Amino acid sequence: MERVIVTKRGADRQRAGHPWIYRSDIVSVPGGVASGDAVAVVDERGKALGTAFYGAVSQIALRFVAREVVEVDAAFLRGRIASALALREAMFPGVTSLRLVHGEADLLPGLVVDRYGDTLSIQTGIPATDRRKDELCDLLQELTGAAAIVERNDGRTRILEGLPQEKGVLRGAYQGPTAYREGDATIAVDLLEGQKTGAFLDQRENHLRAGAYAKGRALDLFSYAGGFALQLAKGADKVTAVEISDAACDSIRANAATSGRGNVEVVCANVFDYLRDQIAAGVRYDTIVLDPPAFAKNKAAIAAATRGYKEVNLRALQLLSPGGVLLTFTCSYHVSPEDFEALVTDAARDARRDVQVLERLGAGRDHPVLLTAPETRYLKGLVLRVP
Repeated sequence: MERVIVTKRGADRQRAGHPWIYRSDIVSVPGGVASGDAVAVVDERGKALGTAFYGAVSQIALRFVAREVVEVDAAFLRGRIASALALREAMFPGVTSLRLVHGEADLLPGLVVDRYGDTLSIQTGIPATDRRKDELCDLLQELTGAAAIVERNDGRTRILEGLPQEKGVLRGAYQGPTAYREGDATIAVDLLEGQKTGAFLDQRENHLRAGAYAKGRALDLFSYAGGFALQLAKGADKVTAVEISDAACDSIRANAATSGRGNVEVVCANVFDYLRDQIAAGVRYDTIVLDPPAFAKNKAAIAAATRGYKEVNLRALQLLSPGGVLLTFTCSYHVSPEDFEALVTDAARDARRDVQVLERLGAGRDHPVLLTAPETRYLKGLVLRVP
């Protein structure tokens, strides 16, 4: 195995547990190393740090797969995937819609695998996993018995890795859309055209949690396929789901009908405009869910994103009835948990509302966080009550 030498700063970062080393901390790369190769990583004294995938284009030049120097062959990959599957099987017996492999957090950088019934949706986001796509599909079919595998490699982050944007069917046949269960609700998504790998499975447990808080008149903002709305409908008298996409609005209506949620009203509108109109009309809600898209997709967007997050939280707090509950989220990993709470605090102050924190939420347990890699803690949520 070829050896890549890194600086003391890079070595210290790896020894602290972070799985990435940046290009600025590379001392030397042998001429025979190609993008996507597994390499042995050593410090400037020649001491081994472990095994990593090398990327020739991205600023993240090394992504560690092991703290030891090991051969990354089919047996190694099978062991890593089997370990990830065993975790999900232990936590979610019988659940057939969940994340099976969560990249770095499952010690498989550049690989995301979601299960929707008997179909898997995968992302091979770096050269190392993209090169091994066929091998990974073989292993996944062997270990899961999946009837079909689709790829959703159309994310913009692939450009940073020097990879083309692609999507399609890799194994079996996929006709779409795919229906899956969240509690007693049925959600249908198109795995080739929907968001991310098809849906927002990271919010699956939070969807169910929201149902426990639902009461009175409820509002689901940025509803997408209605994951929150369908659960709110079990406890609320009426749920209004607001979504700007016409296609998504059609999806919410269909999912509500299939799930027998006759108290879900769908409004196709810009959420910011809708909130302002509702405040002007003096409307109040007892339960609100605020789950916007990632406003901060990079560090340069943090300031604008903070303003956007603050505004929607301010408006939502203004709409809450006394005793009402707001579940608010951000999926921007560039916005830290501390920064998120600070901007929500500013929103509460400007709204002149006293606010109690009932819970702090994150991605579902099938999306584990690697303790030494804060980047894997991208989804943050708060359950707030106005007394």
